[in-house]
Amino acid sequence: MTTAAAPPRVPEAIHRRRWAILGSLLLALLVIVLDNSILNVAMKTIATPAPVGLGATQSDLEWAINSYTLVFAGLLFTSGLLGDRFGRKRALLAGMAVFGVASLLSALASSPGELVGYRALMGVGGALAMPATLAIIMNVFERSEQPKAIGIWAGAVGLAIAIGPITGGLLIEHFWWGSVFLVNVPVVIIALIAMVVLVPESKDPNPGRMDPVGVLLSIIGLVALIYGIIKGGELADFTAAEAWVPTLVGVVALVAFVWFERRTPFPALDVTWFRNKVFSASVAVVGVIFFALMGVSFFGVFYIQSVRGYSALQAGLLMLPLAAAQLLFAPRARLVVERFGVAATAAGGMALVALGFVGYVVITASSPIWVLIVIGLVMGAGMAHVMPPVTVAIMGSLPREKAGAGSAVNNTFRQVGGSLGVAVLGAVLSTVYRDGMSDTLQHLPAEYRDKAGESLEATLAVAGRMGPKGEALIGPANDSFIHAMHVVAGLSVGVSVLGVLVAWFLLPGRTPAPGAPAGAAEQTDRPRETAAADA
Repeated sequence: MTTAAAPPRVPEAIHRRRWAILGSLLLALLVIVLDNSILNVAMKTIATPAPVGLGATQSDLEWAINSYTLVFAGLLFTSGLLGDRFGRKRALLAGMAVFGVASLLSALASSPGELVGYRALMGVGGALAMPATLAIIMNVFERSEQPKAIGIWAGAVGLAIAIGPITGGLLIEHFWWGSVFLVNVPVVIIALIAMVVLVPESKDPNPGRMDPVGVLLSIIGLVALIYGIIKGGELADFTAAEAWVPTLVGVVALVAFVWFERRTPFPALDVTWFRNKVFSASVAVVGVIFFALMGVSFFGVFYIQSVRGYSALQAGLLMLPLAAAQLLFAPRARLVVERFGVAATAAGGMALVALGFVGYVVITASSPIWVLIVIGLVMGAGMAHVMPPVTVAIMGSLPREKAGAGSAVNNTFRQVGGSLGVAVLGAVLSTVYRDGMSDTLQHLPAEYRDKAGESLEATLAVAGRMGPKGEALIGPANDSFIHAMHVVAGLSVGVSVLGVLVAWFLLPGRTPAPGAPAGAAEQTDRPRETAAADA
C-alpha cells in the first residue's frame, strides 16, 4: 500500500521564489557580519589625528567595537521575540533601515564620541535583522530543504568574516576611514528593495500576552554580563570590581529571568525548551565553538601582522582559505548528516577545529606561510560541518511559529560565547605575554616600562620611539608573544575537545528520513503558521 506524499507546507507562490528570498537575506547577513570584521582594519587610521582620522584613543577604539557588541548582544533575544509577534519581515526591514542610516552617520562622524554612539545604533539595526534572517528561512523552505538553505546561510557568515579585512584594507588604501562604513549603504539599499519585493511576512499566529518583565530582565542580564566580560578582558583581571560587579548583576538578572519565566503564564522564553537534550546540546556547541574561534581571530591578527610583518590587506587574504572551505563545505554538510548523523558530523567538525588549533600550538615565527593556509582550510572545513547541523537541530527542535525566538537564542549563545572567548583568551594572552617580558622590561627606563608591557603592539611602539636601542626589544617581544599564543591555542584545543564530547554524546545520530533535521519528527504534525498576505 503506497502512502500519498505530504502536501507542501509552504504556499506555492513563496516556494517558487524561495532561493531568491534566500539571496536577499544573505545580503543582510553579509553586510552585518562583514561590518564586525571590517572595522578592525580601520582602527589604526581612526586613531590618527585629524584630518586623516579622528584622533581616537585606545579607549575610544575599544568602545567603538564594544558599543556595537553590547547593544547587539543585549537586544538579540528581544528582537527575535518582536519578529515572532509583529512580523519577521517588519523586523528585518526596520533593522536594515536602521543599520543603513547608522552606517552613513558613522562614516560622517566628526569625533570619537559620535562614532561610538552611531556604532551602538548600528547594533540596534543588526539585532533586529539578524534573528529574522534565519526565522524567515525556516518559514519559506520545506523541512527537507532547510539543511541546504541553512548550510548556505552558514557559509555566507564565514565568507563575510573573511572578506571583511580584505574589503577594509582596500578601502583604507584608496579612500578615507569613513569608507568602511559608507560601503554598507548601497548594499543596504539593494537589500531593502529586494526584501520589500521578495520576502513574505510571517509571524506567530498565537503569541499570547506580552511579557515586559521577562524582556527587561533579559536585556539587563545580557548587557551587564557582556559588559563585565568585556571589561574583564580589557583589564586582564576578572577580579577587578569593574569586571565582576556587572558580571554578577548580569548573572543575577538572568537567574531571575529564568525563575520568572518558569512561573509566568505567558513567558517570553519557554525555558522548558532546554529540557530537550538536542536543543541544549546544540546551543552549547554553538557557544563552545565561537569561544574557541574568537580566540584565534584575536591572536591570529597580531601574529600575521606584527610578528610576520604582513599588511592588513595581506592578513585579510590569508583568511580566505578559511572562508573558502566554509563556502564549499557548509551547503554540503547535510549530505554528511544524512550518511553519518548529526552527532558524528558535528563531532568530526569540532575535531577538525581542534586540529587547526594544534597547528597554532606548534607554529613559530619562521614557519612557512603555507602552514597558515592549511590551518585555515582545516578549521574552515570543521566549522562548515558544525554550524549547519547544529543550527538545523536548534531550529528543528522548535515549532515554526517560534522560529524568531529560536534564531535569537542561537545568535545569543554565539555572541556570548564569542565575547567570552575574546575576553578570557585575550586576558590569558596578555598575562602570559607580560610574564614572559618581565625580565626584559626591567632594563627599560621607568617611563617606558609599564607601557611596553601592555601588549606586543605597545612593546613594538616603544621600541620604535627608542630608536636603535629599542631593537633589542623586538626579538624577546616576538618570542614572548608566540609563547603566549601557544598557551592560548592549547586552551582552545581543550575547549574544542569538550565540544567534540558534547556533540558526540548528546546530539542525535542519523535521522529517520534523509534531510529531516534533528528533532523534526515530533514537529511535522504541528500546525503551519499563516502564510504571507503578499504571497
